[in-house]
Amino acid sequence: MPVCHEQKTLITTPSGRLELVMSCPQLAKTSEAIPYAVICHPHPLYGGTMDNKVVYTLSKTLNALGAGTVRFNFRGVGKSSGKYADGEGETQDLQAVVTWLNAEYAPRQLWIAGYSFGGYIALRGHQSLKAERLLLVAPAVERFTDMPNVEIPTLVIQGLQDEVLSVEAVTTWAQQQAPYCQLVEIDQADHFFHRQLNELRSIIEKWIV
Repeated sequence: MPVCHEQKTLITTPSGRLELVMSCPQLAKTSEAIPYAVICHPHPLYGGTMDNKVVYTLSKTLNALGAGTVRFNFRGVGKSSGKYADGEGETQDLQAVVTWLNAEYAPRQLWIAGYSFGGYIALRGHQSLKAERLLLVAPAVERFTDMPNVEIPTLVIQGLQDEVLSVEAVTTWAQQQAPYCQLVEIDQADHFFHRQLNELRSIIEKWIV
């Protein structure tokens, strides 16, 4: 199994190239299969990229807990080819990244994470990809109508000062996913989690451990 600490690469998919960053725990050894989390970024048409601060925080937090991570740019973002494709194409991008990850790294478990629009994509693709954990931060559940239910351990983190998404919609959806879904609300967090990244990190640490 290849070993990396943080490495950018381009992979070839049926629809073109995708840019991604692999990030592994410092203690990862060539002989051990570790969990890997694929992380989906916010909406491409509103400035979302794999370098978003929430996405980066998710990656580094999971690395510290012993999991490898893959952050990637959806089609049309950064060096990824193509253009925005209404969620369908972005779900295909996630599927292509997971296919590549399985072939190259053989993760012990697959986790999928996503923030905002990326939370929608993570949720949309998790069943067919056989994910074993799902981590959703301020997921855009009210913007779309094809939201599947979850039957794996799922953490939803939602800021109560969210000015972009409906807190009520996220809360209602998360409660409907019992007993698989744990909802954690952050009183002072807006949609962008300004000054709340340490709290976000702490919540994830408690959930994973």
